[in-house]
Amino acid sequence: MAQRHLDPTDHVAGPAPTGDALADYLRGQATEFLRALRLHRENGAGANGSEGPVDAALALRRAARRISATLHTFQPLLDTDWSEGMRPELAWVSGTLAMEHAYTSRLERLLTALHRLSGTDPAAGSRADVAAGSRAAGAARVGAAPRDAGLRNPPPATQERGNLTVGAAKAGALLDRQLTLARTRAHSTALQAMGSSRFHAIADKVAVLASEVPLKPTAKTTDLRPLATAAHDRLTDAVTTLPLVTAGHPYNAAALIHGLSPDTVPHPQDAPWHQVRLLLRLHRYAREVVLGEPDGTSDLRLLAAGQALNQHRDASEAAAAAAQAARTPRIAPATAYALGVLHADQRHEVEAARFTFQQCWQKEAVTAR
Repeated sequence: MAQRHLDPTDHVAGPAPTGDALADYLRGQATEFLRALRLHRENGAGANGSEGPVDAALALRRAARRISATLHTFQPLLDTDWSEGMRPELAWVSGTLAMEHAYTSRLERLLTALHRLSGTDPAAGSRADVAAGSRAAGAARVGAAPRDAGLRNPPPATQERGNLTVGAAKAGALLDRQLTLARTRAHSTALQAMGSSRFHAIADKVAVLASEVPLKPTAKTTDLRPLATAAHDRLTDAVTTLPLVTAGHPYNAAALIHGLSPDTVPHPQDAPWHQVRLLLRLHRYAREVVLGEPDGTSDLRLLAAGQALNQHRDASEAAAAAAQAARTPRIAPATAYALGVLHADQRHEVEAARFTFQQCWQKEAVTAR
């Protein structure tokens, strides 16, 4: 039943959107890509991630994602060789530019969670304070209650709280070193990518796209709605494979089975949810094309579902980072303990995001009846 509410064909009045609407959308996104690229070059590389280059990189990623997704959804209306050549290149641009921001956000998320779980003052949450705290961990606020109970269990005993407080500072310092190094490498990789001949070739193709869209001759009279509906159907089919009954409970202990095992592959429960996130994004972008929506945000419940899946992805990756840090050789038991609690906390956040998505999706179904 949710399909009726989400189906983009239910919202179009008047003439059916055709290849002209598709061409207008692609030209608009190509123009946004070129504008962001110009801003990035004018603002320079942006040492330490200054706001101008960060905003420009975000706009570049946004436009690249939308162009790539649109080429995927509406590929039957476009020149096949051209679209198949462009899509992986745009995905490479978006993925390369996303990594630095991802590491920055992941570190902030993990340090904030450590402060919350250990009962330390969030105002002292800078990386410098965390590093300094490792020298004074023994005198930290042992037994202090956390400001916000992140775990869905009763507060731990005083001794456990003390162990967590002692290990949290060193765990934060370890995460800081590892993720800051990864972020620095990602920054260098992005700079090298944007100066490469590969990137310049992509930019040249996008510049051509801003004025000329390689539509097939039949696209001018082809209704876009069946292709947009197909994107929606792929989403609903993927959602049916999710364990929404389990996700209807705020806590799913099965998600913690693998814990801190030596296996470093992604958590097996997460992959279907990540796939739904990508399909939801394709659906949103198809709505933008067909309905002429700016940013595809007219449906607030659809937007909320997407935000829940973004939180799911962020918490999943943060949990993996905590587990990876816990595998560091020769770390102190208290540090490993803190990282284990942090890992469990982020897996709880994964479950909370699934619960939120389940609520959004079920609300869609009720509304559509």
